[in-house]
Amino acid sequence: MSAASRISLPPGAPAPAFQLPATPDQRVSLAELRGHPVILAFYPADWSPVCGDQLALYNQLLPEFHRSGAQLVGISVDGVWCHAAFAEQRHLHFPLLADFEPKGEVARRYGVYREQDGVCERALFVIDAEGIVRWSYISPLGINPGADGILEALAQLPSTAGAAS
Repeated sequence: MSAASRISLPPGAPAPAFQLPATPDQRVSLAELRGHPVILAFYPADWSPVCGDQLALYNQLLPEFHRSGAQLVGISVDGVWCHAAFAEQRHLHFPLLADFEPKGEVARRYGVYREQDGVCERALFVIDAEGIVRWSYISPLGINPGADGILEALAQLPSTAGAAS
């Protein structure tokens, strides 16, 4: 089965809890984001061309995501210092969380860790305000999945329907 046709956590599944470092002294948990939609963007690695383009696109779309009440969070197996340098160089204005140690633990919970490569899949999840996965997608590693699926999923959430219009 190809990655693009596989859905790791189907709509209706509870989103697995996590708490990951955003900086050396700050952690972000899914629980603290509850009450608003959350977009989880798992990506293979900082500094790769496709990841950089994908996250730059999402950075440009932050106002659209915020109109839907959603918080965007990037997650990869890179460490916090790598994330900090990458976010500064790319002028990113959303948290990048380090699923670094134990490596890929959160990605494994979401079914998007690539054991053979030691990185995350390029996977997207839209989680509703109650912590339920409402949409998920796994893109081939070399393809930027864009944001259309995210925006459509946000528009279909009961609490945000029409908010993005």
